[in-house]
Amino acid sequence: MPAPTARFVGRAKRALDDCNESLRLFSHDAYALESRGFANFKLDRLDAAILDFNAALDLEAKLASSLYGRGLAKLKKGDVAGGNADVDAAKAIRPGIVDEFARLGVQ
Repeated sequence: MPAPTARFVGRAKRALDDCNESLRLFSHDAYALESRGFANFKLDRLDAAILDFNAALDLEAKLASSLYGRGLAKLKKGDVAGGNADVDAAKAIRPGIVDEFARLGVQ
């Protein structure tokens, strides 16, 4: 996989800033935590991404996209069993999730 471009990194960092501001205002927003998780994932900050997805899931246990994101992050870290379990759980909640995220460039 090629290294991210400076433009991509800049957009992802701005997304993180937006998520952080949203969470400053609304600290218990599962969707802002999830969004920050995906921004961290795209920046290859896998531990931070997993923490954000965990926090989102603490608020919304059946949030399929957070389960899927956490699964992808775990897989990227080498946790095949944990990653596959999360991806499978996400697919059970939302069967088309893999295709949805593939269209967004998240795999």
